Amino acid sequence: MVTIWLKNPLAIYTGSSTDLDARGGVVIQGTKVIELVPLGAQPSNKPDQVIDASEHVITPGLVNAHHHFYQTLTRAYPDALNKELFHWLKTLYPVWAGLDEEMMQVATELALVELMMSGCTTASDHHYLIPRGLEHAIDIQVETAQKLGIRSIFTRGSMSLGEDEGGLPPRHTIQKEDTILDDSMRLIRQYHQRGDGAMTQIALAPCSPFSVTTDLMKETARLAERENVMVHTHLCETIDEENFCLERFGLRPVDYLEETGWLNHRTWLAHGIHFNEEEIRRLGQAEVGICHCPSSNMMLASGICRNKELEAAGVKVGLGVDGSASNDGSNLVNEVRMGLYIQRLRYGSAAVTHFDALRWATSGSARAMGREDFGTLEVGKQADIAMFRLDDIRFSGAHDPLAALVLCGAHQADRVMVAGQWRVHDGMVIGVDLPALLSRHQAAAKRLVERFQQRR
Repeated sequence: MVTIWLKNPLAIYTGSSTDLDARGGVVIQGTKVIELVPLGAQPSNKPDQVIDASEHVITPGLVNAHHHFYQTLTRAYPDALNKELFHWLKTLYPVWAGLDEEMMQVATELALVELMMSGCTTASDHHYLIPRGLEHAIDIQVETAQKLGIRSIFTRGSMSLGEDEGGLPPRHTIQKEDTILDDSMRLIRQYHQRGDGAMTQIALAPCSPFSVTTDLMKETARLAERENVMVHTHLCETIDEENFCLERFGLRPVDYLEETGWLNHRTWLAHGIHFNEEEIRRLGQAEVGICHCPSSNMMLASGICRNKELEAAGVKVGLGVDGSASNDGSNLVNEVRMGLYIQRLRYGSAAVTHFDALRWATSGSARAMGREDFGTLEVGKQADIAMFRLDDIRFSGAHDPLAALVLCGAHQADRVMVAGQWRVHDGMVIGVDLPALLSRHQAAAKRLVERFQQRR
């Protein structure tokens, strides 16, 4: 196996809880980190390749814990502008109902390429909208991710509670529960990899309390426990959702989680904004994970996640870009900056640091999704690495390179390595014809809207 030394970085964030000196760089062999080199030292054994990292800030690969790739097709959609969550969803559900396999593939590829260019090495996607003809949406996503070489956790989403039964989605966007559970089992058997270094995993993800039945939530929890896979859903994103749970179930959202068998270490939640003190304590005791989605929460005016209280209680807090129609981007390093600033707005500028934001985007997201084998640069961990140059105008005059990465608004990684393999070089994803991808994607977005207009 080839040994690579990323030598003498401009700055390095390892994310390790131990204060080891890694200023001399990182040594990779095969798929793993095998050594951290102190400043001025040499690796224990002579490496096969030496890469001068003196102009790079090195971090663990960024980890995206919540996204909706298909929404790249409806960015800045006019009819959905300036609306809050429920009204925004009701506007877009009928548009999204026209998704087909070609649209799904190109939306997935574009979202993954955009993430990788921003330093992301592990991407999770929550795809819950499966109209007729798109029954193999997750298969398409898995194939696309494997071709690009990015580590992925795809969640088999679902909606089963139509608006005619008191839910939010229109009936033509939902599926029968037996169909959902059977396909969930199929995907686990076909694609789910286990153990350290797994490149493709499947989790189960009923969309939200307002789009699935209680029976589906319970059956999903049972299936996940039996197959030992993670579960994921939206929870406590808005006050409207809290009111829905109280009116329909007579329970607050966390009580509903417990009632349905979801209050445990296999669960990670998207958003998690509107919890009270007692609920935060219970979530921590249950070792639940929560993905903070700052840009989406600002765009939809949903509120601010209580990251510090959640972490203090034992909750595993990660970071995600959320959908590209509520964020209008899939740039994870930009989300690190947004996460830092919105959390300072809640807690004050002295209480939240760039180290906190980097932790949420790396080990926090990994742990939230049940992974301990990546998210930090430590001996034995997966060689998932992002390298950023600070040669853009926005960094001129910066004195602390690691702080500048976040505070000055890094936008694009120069190099990205996944499991010891280079996947991004000179800012571009290897093997991807970006102009051709953009052309296909823009055509698909236009076709999706035209299809909706013809049905109206």
